[in-house]
Amino acid sequence: MSSPQPRGARQSLVRLFAEARRSGRDGLVVSGHHNTNRIAHLRQPLAFLLGAESGKVLAKFRTPLPTVEVVPRIWRRESEVLRAVAAHVGEVPRCLADFDTWSLHGYLDGRALADENPTERLGSARLLELAEFFARLAGVPVGELPPLPADWPGEGDSQGFLVWLARFAEEEVHQANRPRFGRLFDAVGVPVDAVDRFMRSVPRLTGRPFSLLHTDVHRANVVVVSDPGGGHLSVIDWELALYGDPLHDLATHLVRMNYDKSEQDLMTLMWTDAMRRAGHADMTEGMDVDLPVYLGFEYAQSVFPDVMRAALALPDRPGGQDLTEAAERVARALRRAREPLGLTEKVPDIRDVGQALREWHAEDGATR
Repeated sequence: MSSPQPRGARQSLVRLFAEARRSGRDGLVVSGHHNTNRIAHLRQPLAFLLGAESGKVLAKFRTPLPTVEVVPRIWRRESEVLRAVAAHVGEVPRCLADFDTWSLHGYLDGRALADENPTERLGSARLLELAEFFARLAGVPVGELPPLPADWPGEGDSQGFLVWLARFAEEEVHQANRPRFGRLFDAVGVPVDAVDRFMRSVPRLTGRPFSLLHTDVHRANVVVVSDPGGGHLSVIDWELALYGDPLHDLATHLVRMNYDKSEQDLMTLMWTDAMRRAGHADMTEGMDVDLPVYLGFEYAQSVFPDVMRAALALPDRPGGQDLTEAAERVARALRRAREPLGLTEKVPDIRDVGQALREWHAEDGATR
């Protein structure tokens, strides 16, 4: 049994009881880069208000985490995106209540790929399932999505879309965080003109029809939901959805899934075939030239969040192992960005990166 989204007095009651349930001690707490989630069963009276059976429905009480902003968000309410997605893509978590500062979602009972298969090959059946997911996503009508920002690139302007992404990376990620992290960027070898370096090398992109993009389909955001056939995949966490060139979605997926080269190639072929079979052949135009551009952009822009996250993850009193692990993360990001950024300088030694992190950590702690 279900009930419509709460309004007015009902919404106030839902929030009152949901707040109490969110602050409870039972359930499982899971945190990521952007949110902390308490996963627990709905109980009375909250279950009644949401039209659910008490003790039978798992819910996710999602609270945004304070963090450095490294990804674009064009829609404030994930619930509005989920409504459009659910009608066209298949099983996704339902937003039960949106309280603006936090939200309550239905929980898909299953295992994330990050837990079931954190590093190994997925196999062709799983790859095909993901390729078909992207093809369904391309069919979500733009008219059912929330309004786009006033400065959004025009339909099919792939070049303008990439320029928008690059501007966000430079202004909102690099420059906005340079007062705190600038010395660390410089010390580990991130060029001050990193984004400009990349964009100067980009050829003119082929114009492709735009579609809804998830932008963050990685192993932690793909859930294996049990069924009689051995389980099917469902994609969660839609808060970073965009509307733009579908090759960007494929590129972020290929990078963040950590596929080996053969599975990356196979996924690209399956994606292309699935898009064409779904009637979206025009979304695959020019991809032989343009997909490497989006892959390069993903590696290039990632140096900023990877360096900052490595630094912020250090404990109050980092030991040698903490610094080594953080330095290895930074060095990996620099190695992957070497070609797209046209870096000629040698990637700093792990010990030098670790020392730069140590000095940044001491200085940052002294000013806070």
